[in-house]
Amino acid sequence: MSNKQAMVLALLALVSGVVEAQQKSIDLGRQEYVTHCASCHGDDGRGVGAKAAGLSVKPANLRVLSRNNGGSFPLIRVLETIDGRLEVLAHGPRDMPVWGTRFTHELAPAAGNDPLRTEGAVRERIIGLADYLYTLQD
Repeated sequence: MSNKQAMVLALLALVSGVVEAQQKSIDLGRQEYVTHCASCHGDDGRGVGAKAAGLSVKPANLRVLSRNNGGSFPLIRVLETIDGRLEVLAHGPRDMPVWGTRFTHELAPAAGNDPLRTEGAVRERIIGLADYLYTLQD
């Protein structure tokens, strides 16, 4: 096998690994969305979940995040909103769960209460959720 062929095979393996990791993240995000978000934002992300009618502020239509941001998915804003660093005025006081904190409490025991391992697991869930939201864009 020539060096060029070996490089092409290595590149294909790398791309395949990246695609597989991306799909795993999206699958994790879909699971997180169904578990934690769909009741308010709806199964399809349009803001009409089962609990939406009982809320004083209508949940956001998560399918138009890119459109409302000039065609670019606002990844950092999405991550900061999910983990609680970016306060969403429509949510009012932080009675709405701050997912970073909630995920930390859920995941810490499995991570041996190690702060670095816990943070890594929390970030994985939040990034997966953001990856899934990206796939919902109209």
